[in-house]
Amino acid sequence: MNRTLSRTGAALLTALLLLAAQLLVTVNRASAADPFTGYLMAHFTGETAIGEQIYLAHSKDGLHWNDLNHGAPALLSTVGTKGVRDPAIVRSPNGDRYWIIATDLRIASGTSWSDAANRGSTSLVVWESTDLVNWSAPRLLNVAGAISGAGDAWAPEAIFDPATGDYVVYWATNATLNGVKKHRIYSVRTRDFRTISAPALYIDRPGNQGIIDTQIVESPTSVGGFRYYRASADGHITIEGSNTILGSWTRIGDLSHMGISNGATGGNVVEGPMWMPFNGRNEWALWLDQFATGRGYMPITSTNLGSTNNFRTVSDYALGSTRKRHGGIMSLTAAEESRVLGKYGVTRPTNRLQSFNFQDRYVRHADFDVRIDPNVSPLQDSQFRLMPGLADSGAVSFQSVNYPGYYLRHQNYDFVLAPNDGSAQFQADATFRQVAGLASSSWSSFQSYNHPDRYLRHYAYQLRLDQITTATARSDATFRVTS
Repeated sequence: MNRTLSRTGAALLTALLLLAAQLLVTVNRASAADPFTGYLMAHFTGETAIGEQIYLAHSKDGLHWNDLNHGAPALLSTVGTKGVRDPAIVRSPNGDRYWIIATDLRIASGTSWSDAANRGSTSLVVWESTDLVNWSAPRLLNVAGAISGAGDAWAPEAIFDPATGDYVVYWATNATLNGVKKHRIYSVRTRDFRTISAPALYIDRPGNQGIIDTQIVESPTSVGGFRYYRASADGHITIEGSNTILGSWTRIGDLSHMGISNGATGGNVVEGPMWMPFNGRNEWALWLDQFATGRGYMPITSTNLGSTNNFRTVSDYALGSTRKRHGGIMSLTAAEESRVLGKYGVTRPTNRLQSFNFQDRYVRHADFDVRIDPNVSPLQDSQFRLMPGLADSGAVSFQSVNYPGYYLRHQNYDFVLAPNDGSAQFQADATFRQVAGLASSSWSSFQSYNHPDRYLRHYAYQLRLDQITTATARSDATFRVTS
C-alpha cells in the first residue's frame, strides 16, 4: 500500500512538473507575442572621449526620439580597445534573452583609420541580458580571427534564422581574397553568442568595391515578394530581397533616384543603413546616417520594399539632443518598455552645490578643472545630477548636466571633471557618502568612498579631497545641495 501511494505521489509530482513546464513555456511565448508599444535605439555618438560607447534612446512612434540615461552612455566597454561603435540589439524568439553586439573600436584613443582597418580588433564586444536593463559584463567574441589576413571586424549585425533555430551573425572584415584587399561581409552561426561556426564569406561585391554596412529586416507576410530585405552601403545604398537569410539574394535597386548614395553617385552621401519596422502595420523606415554632412540620421519610409521607387522622404522626425551614429532599433513590448523606462528613463533633478562659507559661490567645472565661483556662466557648468554612487548605490556621484557621462572625481586629491571609463578606480574616485554637514548639520558634507578619512572641500577656491582637522576646513567641506 505504501509503495502504491508512493507511485501515485510520484506520478502526481511528475504531472505537476510537466504542467509547470508547459505553463512556463506558455508565459514565455505569450510574452514574446505581446503587441509592440514602443522602440529602443542603441547607438554611439562619435569620436569623442566618451562617444564610442553604448547610448540608448526611446520612441513611441518610431520617428520622435528621447535620449535615455540623461544622454549619458548606458553601457561602457572595458574590454579590447575599450570603445564600441555600430551596436546591434538582438532579441531571442521567446523574448527572454537579449544581446548587444558592437564593433570593438575606439578612434578617440588616437587610433588611425588605417591602423583600425588593417591592424584592428577581429573581435566583437558582446553584452547579454534577460530583461534589457541588467546586463552582463562585456566580453569579446573573436569572429574574424580565422579569416586569413583579417584586419578588423566592423559593423556587426545578427538575425535569428527560424530554418535552423540559431542566429546568423554578419559583419565586415578587411582582408585579401583573390588578390584584392577590401571589406567584404562574412558570417558565422551561433546559438549563444559564445560558440560560433567557422566564418564564411557572405557578401562580396565585384572588383574593388568594398562593403561595410549591411542590415537585414524581416517581412513576416512577405510584402513586396520577399521574406527578408537587405540594405547595404556599397557605393550605393543597395536594396536586395530573399526568402532565406544565407541563400541567394535578388537586387531590387538603390536610392540614387532619391539623390542618396554611399558615394558612387554623390548627392546626399550616407552610411549605416538601419531598418525599423513600424509597430502594428506593414511599413518600414530605413534610417540613413548623413555622415558626410554631419547631419546625423534621416528616415525614409516604404509600405512595399519590393521596389525602391516606393520609398518616401520624411520631414517630421526628431532625434533628441545627442548625435545618433550607426546603431540598431528594436521594437518593445509594454513590459519591455516599462522596464527600460523604469531604469534609463528616470529623470533626476538638476542641482548645484553652494559653499557654506562663501555663499555666493558654487561648485563648477571650467576646462574640466573644478572650483567654486560666483556668477557662474554658463550656468550649466555648475549644475550636476546626484546619481546613485558608481561604486556604491547607497552613496552619490556627481554627473555633469552639460557633459553627460562626465563625473566629478578626485585624482591625487585634486578634483577634475572626467568621463566615466568604467574602471573600478574611476567608480571609487567618483563616489561619495553624503553626510550631515561638518560645519552645520542642516547642510551636507561629502565623504570619499575610497578615502573615508577625507572629504570634498575647497581651498583657495579649488576643490580638493582633504582630511578635515580645523574649524575652517569644516566650513570649507560643507555645502548645500540646492536647485
